[in-house]
Amino acid sequence: MESELPDIYCPFPQRTSPHVGRTRIHLGSWIRNTGLVHRDSARKRFEQADFGAFVGMVYPTADSKNLDLVADWFVWLFLVDDQLDDGHLGRSPERVRDVVAVMRTVIEGTGTGTLPAEGLPAAVVALVDLWERTTPTAAAHWRTRFGRHLITYLTTATTWEAGNRAAGVVPSEETYIAKRRHTGAIHVCMDLIEIVAGIEAPESIHNDSRFIAALEASCNVVCWANDVYSYEKEQVLGEIHNLVHLVRHHRGYGKQQALEHVCAEIATETERFLTAEAELLAAYPQLSWMLVPYLDGMRSWMRGNLDWSRQTPRYNPADVSQYEEPEEYLEATVLGAARD
Repeated sequence: MESELPDIYCPFPQRTSPHVGRTRIHLGSWIRNTGLVHRDSARKRFEQADFGAFVGMVYPTADSKNLDLVADWFVWLFLVDDQLDDGHLGRSPERVRDVVAVMRTVIEGTGTGTLPAEGLPAAVVALVDLWERTTPTAAAHWRTRFGRHLITYLTTATTWEAGNRAAGVVPSEETYIAKRRHTGAIHVCMDLIEIVAGIEAPESIHNDSRFIAALEASCNVVCWANDVYSYEKEQVLGEIHNLVHLVRHHRGYGKQQALEHVCAEIATETERFLTAEAELLAAYPQLSWMLVPYLDGMRSWMRGNLDWSRQTPRYNPADVSQYEEPEEYLEATVLGAARD
């Protein structure tokens, strides 16, 4: 019997950007120019996902230029993630070690070594472009934090997740929850709120316990909602890195009970965000010019991710067969690793 997804509590208004149509056109050009998508099957899947609509929902206040920029980041993150989650590379940490090392040199500002541009994997070519467009006017501490989050995403996805798959390790719920914020690259996406909103949060705010609580709670809401909606797809692929799966595994819950448990936890985290938000705004009224748009960005992320997850074919339980043959839609050149 098919399980129904429980309602996910979300008290934030539905919004979208007026620039989505233009961003869709931009994305089509960008993936061609960077070489991220070539084959018809990959292009079809890319277009169905509608990343332009997604960024419009999670960054509804972005101007046209910044919406294009964050859309490109999304595509890069999703396509790299698909390579690591759905393909054989995600089970072979050593196969992607070299390309991650090259990505690290881009992020750390030391170039791409001695590799010629024409020999670079498409994901590296795209990262060079993204880094050059994102960081020139950003504060040094923002660049450092953003770079650290990017590298943590790449290394956690390519070592911890891949290592678990290779060794057949099922992580605990606690370990998974802590790692999920890294493997989902959600800190990278939350960092981009500062770029989109044209604000600069001082390190003292990033180190404040109330800000940390708001950020952590909003990140958990996004990641766990994604796990609810992608559960069917990931079961088809045999993916263990999903909170619903782990709740079933460790607690012995049935599918519907596990889904309801995770959705109840999402509601708890949403309330934790609201509490931390109120405390933060009360503590720093003089910084409301910066905190209000930052927190609004977190709200937009929680709401927009939910809206997109409900409509995207990527997670449609009626069409999970689209994931049974990942090699049909994965581009071998994205990470530059040859096929077996």
